[in-house]
Amino acid sequence: MTQNPTLQKASENMQKTEQALEYTLGGTRAGRANASLLDRINVDYYGAPTPLNQIAAIRIPEPRVLTVTPYDKSATDNIVRAIEESDIGINPANDGDVIRLAVPQLTKERRQELAKQVSQEAENSKVAIRNIRRDALDVLKKQQKNSDISEDELHDLEDEAQKLTNEATKKIDQIAKDKEKEITEG
Repeated sequence: MTQNPTLQKASENMQKTEQALEYTLGGTRAGRANASLLDRINVDYYGAPTPLNQIAAIRIPEPRVLTVTPYDKSATDNIVRAIEESDIGINPANDGDVIRLAVPQLTKERRQELAKQVSQEAENSKVAIRNIRRDALDVLKKQQKNSDISEDELHDLEDEAQKLTNEATKKIDQIAKDKEKEITEG
């Protein structure tokens, strides 16, 4: 790999796209308890929206159960309200000390629908990867036009940009494949 700053920046952006996909898919309910389901939930804690994982301990005591134990018991009602208002589709059961979330079994139709959503997210990520490549190639072509790099260097850097794109696309495919497997087998 060359130390070309344009390709380094493109590579970093591609990695960020992969991480964004993993984060997005982490919030997809797959019929199993997963603490990342609660990552996007913010709770009104003394007037400030606070991430749930900062004001409560989240545990998975059983494969289909999440427990949320508030560090401050006075925040329990706000946590329950935030979970109810979120888009995770799980109703919390509050026993005063611990909030339990039973992750329901997914129907076959729902699994297929979620698998389609995963495929769509993966495709969106691949489009983003290709856009990053296109932008990098535009910068490289301008550099060649300004005589900053030679035509041979441009050709080599274009090949390298394509290799980066192919690697990132493979990673995106693998992330999607793993999530689809989790959903269909869950």
